[in-house]
Amino acid sequence: MGHHSSRPLAQLDPEPSPSPAGLLLETALVHDREGRTSEAAEALGGCIALARSTRDLGILAQALRRLAVIRHLRNEEGAQALSQESHEVALAIGDRKLAAEAENATAGMALERGDMEPAREAYQRALELAEGCAELESRIEQNLGILANVRGDLPAALGHYQRSLARFIAIEDRRGCAIAFHNLGMISADQKLWDEAERYYQESRSIAAETGNVHLQALCLLNHADVHLARGRFEQAREQAEEALRRFDELGAHLDKADGYKVLGVVYRETGRPGLAEARLRMAMESASASGSILSEAEAARELARLFQDLKRNRDALQLLNTAHRLFKRLGAQGDLVDVDAKVAELEGTYLAVVRDWGQSIESADTYTYGHCERVATYALAVAGALGLSEDQRTTVRLGAYLHDLGKVRVPPEILNKPGRLTTTETAILQEHAVYGVEMLEGIEFPWDLKPIIRWHHEKADGTGYPDCLVADQIPLEAQIIGVVDVYDALTTTRSYRAAMPHPEAVELLRANRHWWRDEVFEAFLTAVGAGDGKVEHHFLRSTPLEGP
Repeated sequence: MGHHSSRPLAQLDPEPSPSPAGLLLETALVHDREGRTSEAAEALGGCIALARSTRDLGILAQALRRLAVIRHLRNEEGAQALSQESHEVALAIGDRKLAAEAENATAGMALERGDMEPAREAYQRALELAEGCAELESRIEQNLGILANVRGDLPAALGHYQRSLARFIAIEDRRGCAIAFHNLGMISADQKLWDEAERYYQESRSIAAETGNVHLQALCLLNHADVHLARGRFEQAREQAEEALRRFDELGAHLDKADGYKVLGVVYRETGRPGLAEARLRMAMESASASGSILSEAEAARELARLFQDLKRNRDALQLLNTAHRLFKRLGAQGDLVDVDAKVAELEGTYLAVVRDWGQSIESADTYTYGHCERVATYALAVAGALGLSEDQRTTVRLGAYLHDLGKVRVPPEILNKPGRLTTTETAILQEHAVYGVEMLEGIEFPWDLKPIIRWHHEKADGTGYPDCLVADQIPLEAQIIGVVDVYDALTTTRSYRAAMPHPEAVELLRANRHWWRDEVFEAFLTAVGAGDGKVEHHFLRSTPLEGP
């Protein structure tokens, strides 16, 4: 998703009155429009002090709000309090338009923090206060479009943007048109309509240059860079992202820099420069975290995880994926951020790819078990489907299947590949793989509870399993599922010490030992895997959200 222009205050207020405080406000607005934010902030501070002393409350309300926006952009303290004071001053003098402007600013700040419901409520209050003011209603309509876009409701967002643009054209508001074109570019990019997106960004940037809106020019550059990236134009993406970063730096717009660093990181990753990619993506995460931008931090963490996956740094990839998952879920908990569900589903697909790669690397230590984790995952999902487990439980089963033998990488290969029976000492060493696997994941907290599967998939309901001799319901359901299909696959594939057993014989041997597993687990195994020739229909796999790469 593009970087949203969620700051409606990029547009100037009507010409302030020519009072001394009004003249200071006019000076501040010129500085702000031309990108001199430090000078603008200083002038606004002077304006606020003078307006307080002269009781010029209309100017005071405007100056408070403008300073709130600048502080927000610069990630400085007090932005919310200034916006709230602007609202209170406006209401005290009965100026509904200025009160609406303050609510609009408050909503924009909430939106960028990921506080979706407070943002929606503030925009609705702003729209009610702005009734009859076409220019302000148009801007709020634009911002409601942004909110709908972030929440994943693209048709609603497009309607808001188009209505806003039509109003701006009708009142000949060029600055408003620039913002509307930018956001139409954003939603076109979300729909992968690249040509349309580029036309909208170019039109917005042209008007922004004409009207002196430096910040919007930088946003257009950054979002256009995203389009270049999607189309494989890596050098153009790099140039535009770097130019956007330079302008954000001049403006002191720290909130926007994280997305610029992210684009550069992806460019370097896709062009084979992993060192630069890691540096830029870490900068993106740090900048987003410092600015309180949860969505940007989550997206940067996900992109860095993909880099680590490419580099086979699976442990690092899983740690970053967990960070991203936690942040996306945090956004979901703060409001109705529908788009987060799609992002989490995409993220879970990346998890699957990383864990699958790791599982295959585990199998490389044992020449007789290549494909074992993939088969166990297939069988386990079939059993989970027969048990009617939830999507989240099936995700746990699937990922646990890929990692259940993780600890085998610490078992000497001469034991793993020994052609004859193992000695008592060798068996004890092999059985330690269940403990080793959990130790290897120390420091990685998965969104799914995988460690019990890894430690206890060899436990048996009668207490004869290992490593902890658990009994009955002490063994988690998911570990029992992996346990039964793990034994089945071991029996039906060739090992160093014996040939593969035919499917009917393997099932009968498991029947003779069905007391090792819960009744419902074994019955589900018979239904999903034991019936027929043991082949599992792939629709069990398609029933999960993790088909992924």
